[in-house]
Amino acid sequence: MNQARRAGVAALVGTTLEWYDFLIYGTAAAVALNKLFFPLAAPTAGRLAVFATYAVGFAARPVGGLVIGHLGDRRGRRAVLLLTITVMGVATTLIGLLPTYAQIGVWAPVLLVLLRLAQGFAAGGEYAGAVVLSVEHARPGGRGLAGAWAASGFALATLLSTGVFQLMVRMPEQAFLAWGWRVPFLLGAALLVAGFFIRRRVTESPVFRSAVRPERAPVLAVLRGNARPFVVVIGARLAENAFAYTFPVFGVAYAVDTLGVDRQLTLLAVVLAAGVQIAAVPLWAALSDRVGRRIVYAGGAVASACWLVPYFLLLQTLSPAPLVAGFVVGFGVLYPAMLAPQAAYFAELFDAGTRLSGFATARELGSVLAGGLLPLVATALVAWAGHWWPVAVYLTVLSAITVAALAWGRETRRPAEDDRVSAGAGPSA
Repeated sequence: MNQARRAGVAALVGTTLEWYDFLIYGTAAAVALNKLFFPLAAPTAGRLAVFATYAVGFAARPVGGLVIGHLGDRRGRRAVLLLTITVMGVATTLIGLLPTYAQIGVWAPVLLVLLRLAQGFAAGGEYAGAVVLSVEHARPGGRGLAGAWAASGFALATLLSTGVFQLMVRMPEQAFLAWGWRVPFLLGAALLVAGFFIRRRVTESPVFRSAVRPERAPVLAVLRGNARPFVVVIGARLAENAFAYTFPVFGVAYAVDTLGVDRQLTLLAVVLAAGVQIAAVPLWAALSDRVGRRIVYAGGAVASACWLVPYFLLLQTLSPAPLVAGFVVGFGVLYPAMLAPQAAYFAELFDAGTRLSGFATARELGSVLAGGLLPLVATALVAWAGHWWPVAVYLTVLSAITVAALAWGRETRRPAEDDRVSAGAGPSA
């Protein structure tokens, strides 16, 4: 197996394993953690509290992006990917071993927050590092499809995390709340070992090896000489990241807790949507190699916003087929049009000497502003209005910002003229 394909497989497998760890928290938050770690709160207050701890993980992501991006631009892409998967796997396993509020009182949510911070720190550099390593191993002209390996890993992680929880919630509720919710987290230990050894077999990026010298402070170099792409990444990230957690996190909680839809049916809808997404990601990525990153990305943002009203109306039917269709179209078909071209686009916006720092830091700042707050904001909006329409308005505004950011950014679909620029030399195109 050549190194380009090996880097792609490592990105797929490693990102799947690591995002499985991160995403199972979101699913657990939607179906169990409010009862176990915030049992004294009213139902809505409990959901708000557990989604606040969910947001804490996102708050740590820019710090992880900054630190891991810095190390990746100075020490190498491969080394930081071994670091991120180790931190994520250990933190996730410890969540599975964590005592509940009934056992140790207030220390339970405190420890949960600390472990979420560790998860967020690792996630802050994981995706960007996996994408950069894959893209830098790829042939010019095929970077969109190369970046899709990591994006497909996110889809596969959604499928696995939701699928595991769907199996566990078939247990009697008492057994599920007693120990069943822990099983998906404890699987993180096995996944950590597998992912670590797969990533050890990948060589360092040839682009990084050929760099003249690393910047002493890569992210500062980005802000001095590449501020516009930095802002473009933050803006472009808003809609993509918000919709990433609208369906598998807020959508599940809203359907189950507010509408009273069967929990197993809702999780099955997410599993089916994630399965479709795995097929859709490489198709959208290949299209971005042919027609351009921005047009595919912007089309996904607009189409996702237009789907919101049909999505919520389909949920309100409380019928299996319409509910599944709402998730499959929104999460399986339309959302990947943003996710798929994003990988190569964000990497190509920055030059080789500051690529990982610029990509990771800007992307994770967007994560805090969008996905990290989405379940909390959406739950609060529904509680305020007693209806889903403010959520649709909020997501539509984020989509409009994303489209504007993409219009301000430059198109990057063409072979890089020189990816071996010395650090600090300015943008590569």
